[in-house]
Amino acid sequence: MLKRLKDFLSSQPGDESGADHDELQLALAALLVYAAHLDEELDGDEREIILGLLEEHFELDRAGALDLFEKAWAKAAETTQLFGMTRVICDHYDADQRLEMLEMLWQVVYSDGRLHDHEASLMRRVAGLLHVSDRDSGVARKRALDRLGMNH
Repeated sequence: MLKRLKDFLSSQPGDESGADHDELQLALAALLVYAAHLDEELDGDEREIILGLLEEHFELDRAGALDLFEKAWAKAAETTQLFGMTRVICDHYDADQRLEMLEMLWQVVYSDGRLHDHEASLMRRVAGLLHVSDRDSGVARKRALDRLGMNH
């Protein structure tokens, strides 16, 4: 699944503008930051998980991931509207990529070892906005917990 996402991001048909690619990266990163900060804390573990996900999924070095994280932090702070962030993702990602995106979000919300009520609500809303079924969201959740080494 990671390979498909990387292939998708690196082989846009018709040389899609860098602006669209930047918008997609920022939307995804802002959603991750928004999810991490929903419990009103952003600890070092959450930050490191987000940076690692950005590095891995967008093939960024640490400096690039940090830059994107800072931009995402500013964007997440200025908006509470999930629709705008998820619309960009839906416009560019197929069903498998949206499921992978949801798995990334699950990793972020579980990075502190627990799921808060606000985070659970966010995950239900985002799954709906990304057109991911409850069943598939559960699959993504289990994969995220496995990646984090947590028992389900």
